[in-house]
Amino acid sequence: MRFVLFYESTESFNYFTDEIARELTARGHETFTLDLLDPARPEHSMEEFMTFCEKKPDAIVCFNRAGIHNDTFINLWDTLDVCTLHILMDHPLRLHPTMEHHPRRYIQFCPDEEHVAYVKRYFPNVEHVEFLAHAGTPDDQPPIPYTDRRYDIVFSATYYTPESMLPQLEAFFPADSPMYGIYMQIDRDLTDHTEKSLIRSVLDVLEANHMSLSDGAVKTIMRNMTPIDWKVRMHYRGKAVEALVNAGLPVHVLGRGWENHPCAGAPNLHILSDRIGLAETFDYMRDARINLNVMPWFKEGTHDRIFNTMLRRSVCLTDSSAWIDSHYTDGEDIALYDLNALDRLPEIASYWLEHPAEAQALTDRACAKTAANYTWTNCVDSLLESMKRCYGVG
Repeated sequence: MRFVLFYESTESFNYFTDEIARELTARGHETFTLDLLDPARPEHSMEEFMTFCEKKPDAIVCFNRAGIHNDTFINLWDTLDVCTLHILMDHPLRLHPTMEHHPRRYIQFCPDEEHVAYVKRYFPNVEHVEFLAHAGTPDDQPPIPYTDRRYDIVFSATYYTPESMLPQLEAFFPADSPMYGIYMQIDRDLTDHTEKSLIRSVLDVLEANHMSLSDGAVKTIMRNMTPIDWKVRMHYRGKAVEALVNAGLPVHVLGRGWENHPCAGAPNLHILSDRIGLAETFDYMRDARINLNVMPWFKEGTHDRIFNTMLRRSVCLTDSSAWIDSHYTDGEDIALYDLNALDRLPEIASYWLEHPAEAQALTDRACAKTAANYTWTNCVDSLLESMKRCYGVG
C-alpha cells in the first residue's frame, strides 16, 4: 500500500512520523513524508508530493491534524478517496474544528479511553474513533547496569509557572467575569480531586452552579479549557519535583522552563538542557535509575514517556491511570505514586534507589512487557487493522 505522512512544527511528532514510516517501509509499503513547514525541502517537497499522489495513496497518517488542517487537503483526500488515520496526542478539546470537519474516510485515534467517550458523546459525526496506546522506541544500545548509571532521577518535561497560563484565559474572559469564575472553580476542583478528568470536572462544576447547559455549550466551555489543563499539569509537575528536591534527592530535569521552578538554584536540582530532541532524551533515560513521569491528566490513558523509560530498563515512577492500573502492576513492572500523597514520593523513589537488585528485576519485566505490546510495530499493527475493519483497505 501507499501512505502519505507529514512533518510539522512539533519535533516529537516528526520523530513519531519517522518511526511509523520506517515500520511501514519495512513491511514493503511505499511512504512519502511532506514537509508542511518547508515544502521546497528536497525529498519532502510539495512537487515530489504531487508526483507521489499521481498514483493514488491508500491512506494518510497524521498527528494532531497536520495534513488535514485546511479545506485544500481535506478536499484532496476526499477526491482521491484516501483513508485518513488521525492520531491525537492531546485531549480532543484542542481539535474541535477538525472533528467538526474532516475527510470522508476518517478514523480518529485517542490515547485515553475517556477521550474516546468524549468524542462519541459530543461529536457523533466522527463515525470511527478508537483508543490507541502511545508507543515506545526499543533501545538500540546495550543496557547500562543499574548501579553504574549516572543519574538517580531524571524527568524529561517542560515546566511553566502555573499562573503563567492564566493570561491565555483572560484573553477570552475578563478576570472579573462570571465565566472566568467558573473556570477558576474548575481549576480548584481538578487540583483538589486529581482522579477527575477534565470533562468530569466541567460537568460537576456546572451542576454545582445549577447550570444546565446543552452539549453545544459544554463543548464551547471545553474548547477554552487548554489554559486550565496546562495550569493543573504544571502545578503537579512542580509539586512532584519539589517533593523530591526538598527531601534531598538529586533530580535532573530536561526541558524548557525549569529555571522558573521554586526549587531552581537548589544544589540537588540539576537542569541538564532546556531544549533537546526526543531521541536525545533516550540517552538520559538509559543512564538514569529512575525516570519520573507525571501524567498529562489522562485519567484512562497512556504516555510515551512511560514506554520509552521501560524500554531503557529504567524504573518508571509515575502517577497512575485506569489504563495503567489494568496493564501494569505496582512493584512488579512499574512504580506508582499518588498525586494526593506527594509526601510519600521521596520514600518510594528512595526504595528503588536503595534496592538495586529488585529494581533491576522490575525493569527487566517492564521492558519485556512493553517490547511485546507497546512499540511502533504494535502501533502500525493497530493502524492497519483499523483501516481494514473500518473501510476494507489492506
